[in-house]
This record gives sequence, C-alpha cells and structure tokens, in this order.
Amino acid sequence: MSCLGNIIWIILGGLVSAVSYLLLGVVWCITLIGIPFGLQAFKFAGLVLAPFGKNVSSDFGKHPVANVIWLIFGGFAVALSHFIVGIVFCVTIIGIPFGLQSFKLGKLACCPFGATIK
Repeated sequence: MSCLGNIIWIILGGLVSAVSYLLLGVVWCITLIGIPFGLQAFKFAGLVLAPFGKNVSSDFGKHPVANVIWLIFGGFAVALSHFIVGIVFCVTIIGIPFGLQSFKLGKLACCPFGATIK
C-alpha cells in the first residue's frame, strides 16, 4: 500500500508541495540566521514527497525556542492548512489514508525542531 499510496500522493500534489518546500528551504538557507529553518523545510520536502510508510516522532523539549519561533513565523498556518486538508480528505472513505498523511504533516509542522522521521 505504501508504494501505491506514494505514487497517488505524488500525482495529486505531493510533487508540487515537495518542490515548494525545497524552494522555501533554499530561500531560508540564503541567510545565515535562516539556515536552521531551511533545514526543517528540507525535512518537510522529503516527507511530503513520500509520506506513506514513514512515522514522525516529535520532541518539543529538544528545541522549544526554535519551535516557538517556527510556529510564530508561519508554522501555525502550515500546520492548520495540513489539518484542514486532512479533514477534507477524510470526508470520503477513499481519502482517509491521504487524510492521515496530512495529519502526519500537520504534526511535523507544529514542532519540526527535534522531530525525527523514521
């Protein structure tokens, strides 16, 4: 299921999202202060490209200040958008697996610093 799910995910917008996060990471990495945030955007790009079969474990306590800054400067909006898309996907039975992946991305968007993707 994970291979087929990833293929359908890429076709339905995963590739566009991954490229967007990749470009955002490049823009953040241009500045010295933005490098840690750019690295988190690269983490998003990797997960958005193929979310099926991967697990996200968050540890807010590792970098609480960076996570709060992330939430203030856009992380809350990104997390909210992933949660809304997840709810929309879960309206249909066929969309439930894709909604669960959107919830996973929303979880990562809440506190990406200290999170690991396995």
